[in-house]
Amino acid sequence: MKALRLHGIGDLRLHEEPLPVPIDGEVLLRVTAVGICGSDLHWFEEGSIGDARLAHPLVLGHEFAGVIESGPRKGERVAVDPALPCWQCEYCETGYPNFCRATRFSGHGKDDGSLREFMAWPERALFPLPDSISDVDGALLEPLGVALYALDLGQIRVGDAVGIFGCGPIGLMLIRLARLNGARQIVATDLRPHRLAGAEQMGADVTLLADAGGSERAAVLDATRGRGIDVAFEIAGVNAAVETAMETARPGARVVLVGIPADDRTSFCASTARRKGLTIQLCRRMAHTYPRSIALAASGQIDLASLASHCFPLAEYQRAFATAAAREGLKVVIEP
Repeated sequence: MKALRLHGIGDLRLHEEPLPVPIDGEVLLRVTAVGICGSDLHWFEEGSIGDARLAHPLVLGHEFAGVIESGPRKGERVAVDPALPCWQCEYCETGYPNFCRATRFSGHGKDDGSLREFMAWPERALFPLPDSISDVDGALLEPLGVALYALDLGQIRVGDAVGIFGCGPIGLMLIRLARLNGARQIVATDLRPHRLAGAEQMGADVTLLADAGGSERAAVLDATRGRGIDVAFEIAGVNAAVETAMETARPGARVVLVGIPADDRTSFCASTARRKGLTIQLCRRMAHTYPRSIALAASGQIDLASLASHCFPLAEYQRAFATAAAREGLKVVIEP
């Protein structure tokens, strides 16, 4: 089978490798669709993400769907949870498997991911896909799960004004989810006009072009008639967006930080956050969201297909990563 491995910064190589052999509890999975995530781009562009460093040629990919190729469920189309917690520690037992310190994660650290034709993966992490959800849509259920978890942290109330600062795929999903959750007004900002167009399609009331200096902040406040944002989501991974979230949040607001900064540092004006008494939440992946994600997509309440702007075969991985790194379109998908 073919597998795509990252050897160093920008150094992806396609390898011919033997089929993986499932162990107890695992099945052989034929990978059908893999979304390129911002996390994958951190590995590709920096050789690291946060404090994790590239230690061996790594197969990236954690947003994926596939078809089971072994066992009683052979032939079943599935979405795949990329996180494998221990299910025995305090965090797992109290409902927070995303904090498990023993978690294995597809395409991270020592664990190879899904940018290959076949992989062995635990059956318990596979979720059946209804016929109404395509394989490409199935790969987007993972980022939808992250958006759902961030939404839960934000605790939006009916009638709230919501700010979305960064309109990549997760930001766009959050716009739709905020609307479904009763947001009265949604203000969205991004550096790229085509993403703001996507924000409008997802239901944003106000879209504003951002810049590194935060010149859009006055317009955000004007849009809320000076009151400010009730719940702010930062999904850009840059401090300018964090500052915008803090500056435009009303006193007592919640600010949810979802973006991952390239230098592993987030900063903001402490006096602004303190004087406003802001509640600041950081989003760590997701927990228990796949059933909800599948139900939302299957019911048509969120349109995942419109987010997959580019699809490439595995052989065209260079074009796929170049497109994703240039932040062209919305979501780039590789179909092994």
